[in-house]
Amino acid sequence: MDKQQNISSQIKILIIEDEPDLQKILTEALRQKNYHVLQAFNGETGIELYKKENPDLVLLDLILPKKDGFGFLAEIQKTPQINNIPIIILTNLEKNADIEKALELGAVAFFIKANYSLSEIIKKIEEILKKHRSTA
Repeated sequence: MDKQQNISSQIKILIIEDEPDLQKILTEALRQKNYHVLQAFNGETGIELYKKENPDLVLLDLILPKKDGFGFLAEIQKTPQINNIPIIILTNLEKNADIEKALELGAVAFFIKANYSLSEIIKKIEEILKKHRSTA
């Protein structure tokens, strides 16, 4: 295993997505890149995993059962010691108001699912992780 693989295998990515097929596709793609992937299928479980596991990055859908993505973002804003983890929104919501609200609540990027390929999303995750690690 080369140094890059060793580094990425220590990186934890939390995926909060209620659509099982998309959750599976994202998980498999990230695991192929040797990331440690955590999964939540609703916002409440996402909050629990976020606080317990301290992931390096979160992929967050906005439309979720139990607690939506906006509720997730608002809740973690109340916890300063853990709110510096980069959060990427991956959703079908396209309204500018939703995008602005998510970014105001601390998301670092916003992707509309239908507009991006899996490889584009993975590339963006890697860019954000690299940038975050260099400023952390």
